[in-house]
Amino acid sequence: MGKRMRALLVLTVVALMTSASPARAGSEHETNRCDTDLSTLNSMPAKDLPLMARGEPNSPREPVLTESSLDLPADAVGKGKTWASAVTVPVVFHVVHDNGVGNVSDSDIARQIQVMNEGFSGFYGGPDIGFRFVLTGVTRTNNTAWFNADAGTSEERAMKRALHTGGAGTLNIYTGTAAGFLGWAYFPGLGNGHAYLDGLVIDWESMYKVSETYKDHFDLGFTAVHEAGHWFGLHHTFNGACNAKGDYVDDTPAQGIPTSGCPADNTQDTCAREPGFDPIHNFMDYSWDPCYRELTQGQAARAHDFWLAFRA
Repeated sequence: MGKRMRALLVLTVVALMTSASPARAGSEHETNRCDTDLSTLNSMPAKDLPLMARGEPNSPREPVLTESSLDLPADAVGKGKTWASAVTVPVVFHVVHDNGVGNVSDSDIARQIQVMNEGFSGFYGGPDIGFRFVLTGVTRTNNTAWFNADAGTSEERAMKRALHTGGAGTLNIYTGTAAGFLGWAYFPGLGNGHAYLDGLVIDWESMYKVSETYKDHFDLGFTAVHEAGHWFGLHHTFNGACNAKGDYVDDTPAQGIPTSGCPADNTQDTCAREPGFDPIHNFMDYSWDPCYRELTQGQAARAHDFWLAFRA
């Protein structure tokens, strides 16, 4: 099997918001309005919801992208800057397999939760982001169509209608092939019409050392860390490229294009006119798993803002 190109598909539907937070130090506040109101989004088929995607540059497997970059209302920004203790996030893990293919073990699931906790606690680097994941349930389903489900399809909808558990504060994780991508996640703020879609879909082979398919590239379980970042409201670090708003976080340097692989040094700079080198070690870039290390304090604050506004 040839190496499949990594792509993370993020269906970006957030509740109607009217004002973007400031992006980088010294930037002005920007207004970011959606051309489609929430009632229209709720009535749209899942296949037509706005998309962002992750893939290696020039990959033929990367989909054509459309993007609806929405942000928190102004009165919700800044409320998550400090927190007394880590927020506990219940996780329900849905193992979808094809006659045993992809039927990961309980120990593999436990290791995946451990990796997510390490990624969000600063274990590999960076600050403690203030979230802890606790496994509260596991389901196992033998269904070939669901195992191969793509985003926005009837198979995805059927799978999630049947399996989705809990409310906005419960993280549902589904494993399968992710239809040739490494995974996708929905941003906070899905309306009632699409609330059952909330959660992460990840390629089971991206979990920690369960397969040789992504050996040395995407086999440390960090796909789920990246996707959980989107679930908390974090954009890619290269969102908006070198423009002022970027990813709406002050302490992630501007980044023009996603990172491919893991550069040998830390001096990749795709926004030369902006301060700082590309954040190639940030979980919200597209680097290989061995390159990932951290999230930032600014990303932590944004994630807590979104948590308080949409998931608490």
